Amino acid sequence: MMNSGIPEGPLSQKWDNYKSNMKLVNPANKRKYTVIVVGTGLAGGAGAASLAELGYNVKSFCIHDSARRAHSIAAQGGINSSKNYPNDGDSVWRLFYDTLKGGDYRAREANVYRLAQVSANIIDQCVAQGIPFAREYSGELANRSFGGAQVSRTFYARGQTGQQLLLGAYSALMRQVNAGKVELFNYREMLDVVNIDGRARGIITRNLLTGAIERHAADAVILATGGYGRVYFLSTNAMNSNVTAAWRAHKRGAYFGNPSYVQIHPTCIPVSGDYQAKLTLMSESLRNDGRVWVPKNKADCKKNPSEIPDQDRDYYLERRYPSFGNLAPRDIASRAAKVVCDEGRGVGLTGRAVYLDFRDVIKRDGEAMVREKYGNLFDMYHEITGENPYHNPMRIYPAVHYTMGGLWVDYSLQTTIPGLFAAGEANFSDHGANRLGASALMQGLSDGYFVLPYTVTNYLATGGFMKVDTSHAAFADVERDVKNGIQNLLSVGARGKRTPTEIFRDLGNVIWDKVGMARDDAGLKEALLQIKKLREDFDTNLKLTGDGDGLNKNLEMAGRVSDFLELGELMAQDALHRTESCGGHFRTESQTSDGEALRNDNEFSYVAAWEYKGRGERATLHKEALVFESVKPSVRSYK
Repeated sequence: MMNSGIPEGPLSQKWDNYKSNMKLVNPANKRKYTVIVVGTGLAGGAGAASLAELGYNVKSFCIHDSARRAHSIAAQGGINSSKNYPNDGDSVWRLFYDTLKGGDYRAREANVYRLAQVSANIIDQCVAQGIPFAREYSGELANRSFGGAQVSRTFYARGQTGQQLLLGAYSALMRQVNAGKVELFNYREMLDVVNIDGRARGIITRNLLTGAIERHAADAVILATGGYGRVYFLSTNAMNSNVTAAWRAHKRGAYFGNPSYVQIHPTCIPVSGDYQAKLTLMSESLRNDGRVWVPKNKADCKKNPSEIPDQDRDYYLERRYPSFGNLAPRDIASRAAKVVCDEGRGVGLTGRAVYLDFRDVIKRDGEAMVREKYGNLFDMYHEITGENPYHNPMRIYPAVHYTMGGLWVDYSLQTTIPGLFAAGEANFSDHGANRLGASALMQGLSDGYFVLPYTVTNYLATGGFMKVDTSHAAFADVERDVKNGIQNLLSVGARGKRTPTEIFRDLGNVIWDKVGMARDDAGLKEALLQIKKLREDFDTNLKLTGDGDGLNKNLEMAGRVSDFLELGELMAQDALHRTESCGGHFRTESQTSDGEALRNDNEFSYVAAWEYKGRGERATLHKEALVFESVKPSVRSYK
């Protein structure tokens, strides 16, 4: 059993107890410590800026040309907070409860409550930074609703909330760069972590422009490198999003938690062709005013939607979930879309789409109002599809968007490697089996601004650190492993016939078909066999051009695909062992009579934390029991 390190005391006092009893580092001594932060999105940028402002020396690593290009910029709809500005009954407890219920009672109570507690501070922080949140006519901050909640708690900046929040974190980060407290390394990819005497003491990186392999030492390492949704190849994630940093840490001893918990977002522009490499998200905020439907009759699916009268339309979310309607949580809305499409009532050329219709709200409130709230999203849809969503319904279909699994961390966000922390989407901690909309930005900024400054300080204050620099033999050993791995890829690539992208696409198809919205025993076992064949193909038949001495996108892709192949096996293994349905993990063998997820709390109320045993070897399962002291798990219903 895993020890989560949850503080003593009532749920509402655990975080205060932690802060009251933590060890401190005095201001003069903070200058003696160096912290590495890998990733410059919301969690990484906020964490690096906050730690530097406290006085620590920070090394920040960005895979892009600029920290402003982190994938956090792509978040659209908003950020949750328990401030209760609309006075509609929200509270810290309600946000905690909705988040825990939304994750189908597969998250750790203490972490979720802390997230709800500090959420109000996030909004104050961002307003002070100048984030242009939407405001009411009175000047007060505006709120809107998101899936899985019956209150309006989502703060937003039109449809570009992630971009605006990232610019705030970026400004805070660059202020510390200018002050000399943060050293920023652009175009760097972390390829391994260096452990000395059982602690994380540094990383090995590759300069993506020059190919140089570099050593960096520190007293603590934070990974804030995002999620692994790109394992499906087609997802809403950026092309550069990958699992390599987290996976290399996993191979060095950091356990991986709940890898099969993946969020399928119901509101994405459907796949348009075989050579597409990325999908585009339409914000969940659109479901505030848009109505989701398909024709009742299969014969109407090819008709112009304006020709189908209301009595022949199936507003299936409103029909199945009258209490929440079109704002049902993402996992439920996604599976409902799959069901109607599987019945042959999907629309569009492929039949793999449903309508998101704004006809009624435009009639009620006018096009100008809709344009003011959602204009950039409508423009984006028009640019991609060539269709005008003000005149015709959008066509949407579920796609991979977010991963609730990640590196296992305790209450302090520390992995099973002492001194190695994971923040934001890179860890598993806050969302259970399904993330509610507008909670990703909340978690990233919570971890970066308000959790890591305390927990990293507490770790560093424990003392006993041997003075280490990059001349230590452990750095040479890990650097040699990294160089050998690159050389092995280049050697195989010189004689193979299949590009990394070809193998990656095949892997994505397997994962989507067998470890996607619905999973079953036979499909998961077949996935394991197919992934094994792909891994063998990769190891013997890879085709690479160029070398390792400069910019080489094929080499970058090959390293990431190698890690995705191993991760894909672990995802299928995790999904196979969990014979219940919960949240985004839907086993067809475990469902209610009306097709809803059926949990098995007696056998599976735990976090699955997997220990790496080698390429192609079966990982070892460790369990963290989930104990619910304040909320009793119940049937998760949105009807």
